Amino acid sequence: MQPDARPDKSGRTPVPGRERTPADRVALRGDLRSAVPDATAAVLVTAAVFALLYARMESGDSDTVAVMPFMNDPGTYWMYLLSQAFGWSALLWAWGTVMLGLLLSGPRPARLPVSRQVLERWHRTTSLTTTALMFAHALMFAAELVRYETKVAWAERLWVGFADTFVPGWYDSGTGRIAIPIGQGALYLAIPLGLLFYVRHRIGANAWRRLHRFVIVVYVLSVWHTLLYGTNVWYGEWPRTVLWLLQLPVAVLLSLRLLRPARRAERLGAPGARDGVTKLGWTLRAAGRIAAGAVVVGLLLVVASGRDGGRDRPAEPPATAPHEQETE
Repeated sequence: MQPDARPDKSGRTPVPGRERTPADRVALRGDLRSAVPDATAAVLVTAAVFALLYARMESGDSDTVAVMPFMNDPGTYWMYLLSQAFGWSALLWAWGTVMLGLLLSGPRPARLPVSRQVLERWHRTTSLTTTALMFAHALMFAAELVRYETKVAWAERLWVGFADTFVPGWYDSGTGRIAIPIGQGALYLAIPLGLLFYVRHRIGANAWRRLHRFVIVVYVLSVWHTLLYGTNVWYGEWPRTVLWLLQLPVAVLLSLRLLRPARRAERLGAPGARDGVTKLGWTLRAAGRIAAGAVVVGLLLVVASGRDGGRDRPAEPPATAPHEQETE
């Protein structure tokens, strides 16, 4: 005989046998309010990066100008610089939210400066801020394309800017033919994967957890997009080195997450040691751990050797066509 199911404060009757947790009742509106300080910090960081890029372009030290000499005018191409700044901030915030997520889902230190609930809230708010920064990065790139196409009608300019930025496969010039679809993939995965948390009471916690694991793919695509298309990291100088160094803690935490997940049900164990763990499932988990270990070793080799596929700075400025604009 089932116990009486009484409505909760929201007026809904809980499902028998399922205890509702505080995380089930997290609302998007509340997290948006909590994200205001985080978003404000992101805007300040973006402004600082924009000022740095602007000053470097004015002084003639900009790698962007080394790639595209025609852009040696920060007053004209300020929207492009702002797009770069949003891209860098988005990547920094993506790094932070991934680190928080791995810290929460893997073995945690015995002592933390804040509670788990606070870490979870930070993870959610930084995730929302990251998505907003990614969209702002793409939007400013589209705005620069609209500004640049001055010889056509406004309707066509708007369409070109939108299609080149948001339609996969439409941009057909230079490195962007590969890099822009990769960035689009990161953006289009980040939006649903980030917002699924707020409907997990409808799709089920297990389904949400399985889907949420693909967030790491968003981060990998973002880094890949930056390495391919970020003019500030094309050459083997300090921005590219810093970008690679930041991947080391992510790789280490990911390895620890796979080796010792916080949830007992996700631990590797021996094949068939627990009910519901098939040999195929065990093999896939073991392969994931081996792959993560290989990534860590590869990153260490890249950082130690300095050979990461970066381009050599040309002796003479390349004759890049104005349409072949690069971004983060």
